[in-house]
Amino acid sequence: MSALPEVARWSTASDPHRTRRQELAQAWLAFRTAAKLGFQIEANWADPLPFLIYAVIKPVFGALMLVFMLEIISGGAADQSFRAFIVIGSALWSFVVGGIAGFALSVLEDRERYRMLKYLYVSPNAILTVLLGRGFWRLGIGGFGAAVTLILGVVALGVPFDVARIDWLLLALGMALGLLSIIALGMLLAAVAMQTRQDSWQYPEAVAGAIFLVVGAVFPLAVLPGVVQVVGLITPLTWWLEMVRRALFPDITSAIGGPGSLYTELTGRAAPGSAEGIIVLLGTTALVTLASLWVFRWSELRAKEKGLFDLITGS
Repeated sequence: MSALPEVARWSTASDPHRTRRQELAQAWLAFRTAAKLGFQIEANWADPLPFLIYAVIKPVFGALMLVFMLEIISGGAADQSFRAFIVIGSALWSFVVGGIAGFALSVLEDRERYRMLKYLYVSPNAILTVLLGRGFWRLGIGGFGAAVTLILGVVALGVPFDVARIDWLLLALGMALGLLSIIALGMLLAAVAMQTRQDSWQYPEAVAGAIFLVVGAVFPLAVLPGVVQVVGLITPLTWWLEMVRRALFPDITSAIGGPGSLYTELTGRAAPGSAEGIIVLLGTTALVTLASLWVFRWSELRAKEKGLFDLITGS
């Protein structure tokens, strides 16, 4: 009987990283299980192929609607650069809607619909790990829709595209930092969802729609009032869209600079360079990520203290 504790102490002492490895393995298992559950819930337990076809209908037709509106308004005189601007912006926005909504809707579904949030919170796994897993597939589905929309834009709409001109390094850096900022914003919205006491199901799309207007997704920031342009310039998603557009289409219209833009008035340059864009994207993403971690931790502790994990609003 007394030998068992000795063996346990000897095993831990001989391998000081054993506990840490076990924690990482447990976190990975929780993430993987939550991701699988998230896909099943998102697909309503349907077969993957029919669900993926359904999932791309909205972003594809959204992009087509914007392009056709552009063609009608311009009388068919819109240049290819601006057509590519709209297609890429609307395609990448699928990531934003899926990523931001993924966290908040997971909180609302588990609290309001399935009434399991309190049990998830007291489980051995960190609630943030579970939410990351639940939101993973929403982000992945958004990425699938974005890829299909881009392919449709090139094949069916004549968007000029040359693989040899892609700046792969800029694309990789821009996408990595952009996805991190989307996850951070999703965490912020999830923290808000933990505190809400009334119907909150419209919050994710409302927030995504509001951000859509200020980040140059389908029109340059120059058309917005100066105060709104300031909001856009300090939002990491603005710089993410700019860098990904620049990486895929080097000659594309800039959403940040240009005549009438606040950026050009302040800097005297027509558009930000790639190095400048990545530095600003890195800085804004770091600030949003740190803020989201702090707010999420505060929201988690307050929800525990006020009993909000048990709250059922009847929504």
